[in-house]
Amino acid sequence: MKIALIGYGKMGHEIEKVANERNHEIVLIVDKDSSQMLTTEALSRAEVAIEFSTPESAFANVTACINAHTPVVCGTTGWLDKLEEVKKLLAENDGSLFYASNYSLGVNLFFKMNEILAQVLSSTSNGYTPSIQEIHHTQKLDAPSGTAITLAEIVSHNLHLNGWSLLPSTEEGKIPIEAIREGNVPGTHTITYQSEQDELILTHKAKSRRGFALGAVIAAEYTAANKGFLTMDNLLSFPIINKKG
Repeated sequence: MKIALIGYGKMGHEIEKVANERNHEIVLIVDKDSSQMLTTEALSRAEVAIEFSTPESAFANVTACINAHTPVVCGTTGWLDKLEEVKKLLAENDGSLFYASNYSLGVNLFFKMNEILAQVLSSTSNGYTPSIQEIHHTQKLDAPSGTAITLAEIVSHNLHLNGWSLLPSTEEGKIPIEAIREGNVPGTHTITYQSEQDELILTHKAKSRRGFALGAVIAAEYTAANKGFLTMDNLLSFPIINKKG
């Protein structure tokens, strides 16, 4: 499979390694200093694009891919205020966009575990109150992380709460999120369910960026063959995890 890489930071380099291991070919690399290379002609050489850039450039990058009829996998967070506009463009062009706030298969299992737990807690009268802490490297530009927001939205929906708020701001009925930036941490997410009697704590801790890169490449393999707006729910129901080439 021929892949265009849009964004060539640490994640881009890791994606390149995983793609090569799975017998794919990188035919285009666009970074922050070569955005002029993101043309319809250049994208036409790729069967799929993988976009990990910045919140400021993601919308333009994704739009360029859709207009070029190149399926695109986007892992950039912090731009979702434009998502409905992108979905409309996607429908008009019969295109393919795969979006996830986190491409780690483990994180998506973490999401599912919390969805089930929140559903169980919502049917009890034990009064558990959730809070979230996320820790990332100092180069991460958005806070809270897209992963923390997705987690908060899942839990909030199932516990019938009113969304989330970023500490130090707090709002009644919303899940508080603490965002910490330190060192070179790939990503740690902890959710605590607190009651007067006890607390339940679930944590996902990434050991490296490789898990995110592997998930993104697997998503690209899936996206190249499917249409529409795609998510991890689509991918996890499709048996391609061990496919190569």
